[in-house]
Amino acid sequence: MIEIFTDGASSGNPGPGGYGVILRSGKHYKELSAGFRKTTNNRMELLAVIVGLEALKADNQQVLIFSDSKYVVDAVEKGWVFGWQKKGYKDKKNPDLWERFLRIYRKHQVKFQWIRGHAGHPENERCDELAVAAAKNPQFIDTIFERDEKLSL
Repeated sequence: MIEIFTDGASSGNPGPGGYGVILRSGKHYKELSAGFRKTTNNRMELLAVIVGLEALKADNQQVLIFSDSKYVVDAVEKGWVFGWQKKGYKDKKNPDLWERFLRIYRKHQVKFQWIRGHAGHPENERCDELAVAAAKNPQFIDTIFERDEKLSL
C-alpha cells in the first residue's frame, strides 16, 4: 500500500498558491511541492493529489490518499466527478484538472481518507508547510488565470 498525503494552499482565492505532497511506502519517503503565481485553493488541493499519483512509477498500485479537502474527497468517494465528466463538466470548475486526475486515477486502485486540516496530523501539517512555503515562492503559471508559454500548469 502506498500512502499519499496532500494539501493545497492559496493566499487569496485566486492568489498565490502551492501544493505539498508526501509519498510513503515502507521505508520509502518523498516530498513534492510547487508554487503558482495565481490560482485557487481547490485547484491546489486537486493538483496535489494528481502530482502524487503521477509520481508513482508503476501502474495498478494500491493507494490510500489522505486529504483535508472535502472538495476532492467527496467528489471522488461520492462519485460526483464521474457524473460531471459524463455531462462535460457543465457549470463545474476545474475541468482541466479533473480530466487529468481521472486519467491517472484510473491507472491505480485508489481510496481516499478525509482528515481534518490543522488538527495536528503530522503528515498533513508537513504538507501544509510545503504548500504554504511553495506559495510564497511561486515559480509556475496557472494558465486558467494567466497566459504564459513557459512554466505553466
